[in-house]
Amino acid sequence: MYVVATAGHVDHGKSTLVRALTGINPDRLREEQAREMTIDLGFAWLTLPGGEEVGIVDVPGHIDFIENMLAGVGGVDAALLVIAADEGPMPQTREHLAILNLLHVPRVVVALTKADLAPDAAWLELVKADVRQLLAGTPFHVAPIVALSASTSQGLDDLVHVLQSILDDVHTMRETGSLRKRDLGRPRLPVDRVFTMSGFGTVITGTLLDGSFVIGDEVEVLPHGLSARVRGLQTHRQKIERAQPGSRVAINLAGISVDHVKRGSVVAQPGLLRPATLLDVQLEVLGAPFWRTALSHHTELKFFCGTDEVLARVRLLDTDELPPSGVGWAQLELAEPVAVASGDRFIVRLPSPSITVGGGVILDPHPAQRYRRRGGRVDEGVHSHLQTLLQGTPAQRLERTLQRVGFSTHAEALAASSLEPEIFASALDELLASGTVRKVSDVLAPSNLWDDRLRQLQNDVSVFHFEQPLATGRSRESARSRLGLAPRAFNALVDYAVTSSALVDDGETLRLPSHQVHFTPDQQGKVDMLIARFQTQPFSTPSVKDCRATVSDAVYEVLLHQGQLVQVSPEVVFLSQTYNEAVTRIRELIEQQGQVTAAQVRDAFGSTRKYALALLEHLDAAGITRRVDDARVLKG
Repeated sequence: MYVVATAGHVDHGKSTLVRALTGINPDRLREEQAREMTIDLGFAWLTLPGGEEVGIVDVPGHIDFIENMLAGVGGVDAALLVIAADEGPMPQTREHLAILNLLHVPRVVVALTKADLAPDAAWLELVKADVRQLLAGTPFHVAPIVALSASTSQGLDDLVHVLQSILDDVHTMRETGSLRKRDLGRPRLPVDRVFTMSGFGTVITGTLLDGSFVIGDEVEVLPHGLSARVRGLQTHRQKIERAQPGSRVAINLAGISVDHVKRGSVVAQPGLLRPATLLDVQLEVLGAPFWRTALSHHTELKFFCGTDEVLARVRLLDTDELPPSGVGWAQLELAEPVAVASGDRFIVRLPSPSITVGGGVILDPHPAQRYRRRGGRVDEGVHSHLQTLLQGTPAQRLERTLQRVGFSTHAEALAASSLEPEIFASALDELLASGTVRKVSDVLAPSNLWDDRLRQLQNDVSVFHFEQPLATGRSRESARSRLGLAPRAFNALVDYAVTSSALVDDGETLRLPSHQVHFTPDQQGKVDMLIARFQTQPFSTPSVKDCRATVSDAVYEVLLHQGQLVQVSPEVVFLSQTYNEAVTRIRELIEQQGQVTAAQVRDAFGSTRKYALALLEHLDAAGITRRVDDARVLKG
């Protein structure tokens, strides 16, 4: 499955060519058909001789509609640059070609349309020479040029075979790793059309990037984070169960209104993308004839990525001005959040007059900070960080990604890295083997982050011991809240702390291995007096309220935690030794008699009914006994 976008000057025959190739009129709007000029995106498809299907996105060429064109060329496998043979390259031809270059579209085919209107063969050769000169200095300098006529069908078969050849080449590039693969396991679809269908509800279309969707999938509609479900899928008007990466897809969404989705929204796997308003980028400024002046720091631009467009303020990181044809680091401050990923290509244009300024690549969609410039430049550390994200080895880029995202699962790290799964796995193995990254349970993070957070946790527990000497330890939830970690990351950190012998996990609380509760002499004296009372009357003990009043609530809780006392009801408490003897004696009585009553327990221990009932009800709750009428029998 491939996607090809048209490009080229207005009235050079893009839509006519698409209609001749596919039999489908891409001009879906009544106004477009009346004016015979594409205003918005159009869509069609054809089957190549090899059997592969190709979706075609027909984009507007008129300068007034070029921003609609930008919504159609993201994520395509190739472009069909349409140039009329009777006119040759024109202004929008050059601008579209520059945009294709900035977006790193893999391959271009030049369709020299209206060849039947050329005066003679010599004219055609001159136009081809002009096209070659236009392509010189671009990655498309060897692009095939096919002369054709949509009205007479001359050259159409040649064009189809050339498309087959270059798309086979794109497939090989993806398979050999010289071009990023389609399936990174992180499905996302930038929305280019939204509409409703009677009986179905909300339908969106777009080119599916980086993964697959299946009917029934739960999805998230960004940037607003709304939940929806995939109720139906179509490709080229055919119902499908699974939408393949890189294909043109229509999705019927359940659970969301058409009013909550628009062009520029992104439908993605839940939790995959986080909307961003600050981006680290490498920015390339076009040269003449498009841009002839330097781009100044803090200029307001229009930012285009995927199918979205928002206003942005460009903050140059190395200089106050970036000259024509210049390349530099920048941060883009966006007026509205966008759902983008590392590695995505973008275009920037002036809002007015509407001119394409340049474009580039997103290096970090969630930088840790807004960089401060000193003397017109940022620190060298920022340069090094951005250079690594752009050109570092997979392991270096993954390390930077993990430093940015912090604690993450394998799936979250893969999604954030923009690496192919096989390359990600190899890079992760390298980082784990070197000790740069550590994996605890199913959580990954740089080793220095594990160690820093462990120190914070140890310090927090240590301070708690100092402030609460009678407490056995800091509650886990309190510690997690103070560190600001998600439960998964915190639990992994605790596991790391325990295996490192840095902390002891008592279930509900955390403590230092060296921590022991020590009573003051005054507290110990009160404890001794209380224990003596228990020993004097082991089955007619002081009440819980009396115990707390004697030694204080804090000391009483310590005695319970240490196991010196066992509280069997809100009012009754025993010494642990007495409690254990009572349990043993009750078992013996039941084994001898088959059952035991509260009166028999009372008489056996020389106690009162209050203490006997409290003890038996406690044993019922503990699963040792069960009640049968007014007696107890052993459970099980």
